[in-house]
This record gives sequence, structure tokens and C-alpha cells, in this order.
Amino acid sequence: MFMDEEGELREVKKAAVGGVISEGMFCDSRMLGWISGGHGVAAQVPSSFELGSAPPASKPRAEELIKASTEPEAEVKGLFEKKLTKEEKKRLAEEKRQARRAAKEKAKEETQ
Repeated sequence: MFMDEEGELREVKKAAVGGVISEGMFCDSRMLGWISGGHGVAAQVPSSFELGSAPPASKPRAEELIKASTEPEAEVKGLFEKKLTKEEKKRLAEEKRQARRAAKEKAKEETQ
């Protein structure tokens, strides 16, 4: 249940939206009846809340959201990878050539 713009309670139902089944919606603080929070900004609850359960009576504090977060930290790579030197590029190209030659010779031996 959520509160619409006119202040009426509405129920969220399973429906097709753009041909895809939707079983829920994002709600802002006002729709959840919270005093604080931004209008038009999706409300966040701690990850400890089960899907489909009733939201808390008031907006959770930022510390609660951070503590409840159990998502693993993603590995962040730098924007720029180390570029190969001319010698490293030549060595890699030679290794690829040798691997292709070896594969060709092996295929040739198997066909004979």
C-alpha cells in the first residue's frame, strides 16, 4: 500500500508494464508516509528488510543503510591500463605466431 498524490491509499498489484510483468514499484518518502525525505526520490530501506514486507514507519538513517549493506565491494580498475612496450608487443606477436605454426603442424600430422 502507498499514498498517492491526493493522499488516498492504493495497493500495488502485479501488472504488465511495457509488455514486462512488474510486481512492484519505487516509492518516495511521501508515498510511504514519512515526514522526511525527498519528493520524487526513491526511498531506500536497509537490505535486512525482506522483499514484500511493510516499510519502516519512519525514514531509516543513513548509518542504518550503510551498516545493513552486505554487498561485496566491487574491484575497481584504473581508467588507463599500462601500455605494452615495443619489445613486449614483439614478444607477444612472436608467441602467437609460434602457437599458430604449432597448431598447423599438429593438424597436418593428424590428417596424414
